[in-house]
Amino acid sequence: MAKLTELVASRAAPLAETAGCGIWDVEYVREAGTWYLRVYLDCEGGVTIDQCESVSRALSDWLDEADPIPGSYTLEVSSAGAERVLKRPGDFERYLGSPVSVRLYRARDGKKEYVGTLRAYENGAVTVETGGAELKFEKNEVAQVRLYVEW
Repeated sequence: MAKLTELVASRAAPLAETAGCGIWDVEYVREAGTWYLRVYLDCEGGVTIDQCESVSRALSDWLDEADPIPGSYTLEVSSAGAERVLKRPGDFERYLGSPVSVRLYRARDGKKEYVGTLRAYENGAVTVETGGAELKFEKNEVAQVRLYVEW
């Protein structure tokens, strides 16, 4: 059987397409004793509340009927956001040249977070340009990479 998030993503994809957007990510996580099924949408020009509502209603109906999740959970459908997490190789390719924040598991040179321009992604290793220098972080060092927006 397919992993739950893959199953939900495959069902949500045509619903998102009908709403004029796509699926960025699906996660099923437990936080503070409650399970959350989160579907993140992506759309050129941004995701609207109407798109989220459309996908949420249709997906909720399917989840109620198919009942692929035992027990209770909360369904959330939202935009992936301006500071979205980059996970897949395609995400990194799409955002080469963009500002990113790289969080590390362990501090390097006294810092656990680096902000710079995404220059390369290869086999999980992330290279960013920051302060005029290029820094390469190996896959096992990187906890998370997000797009970075300076407010």
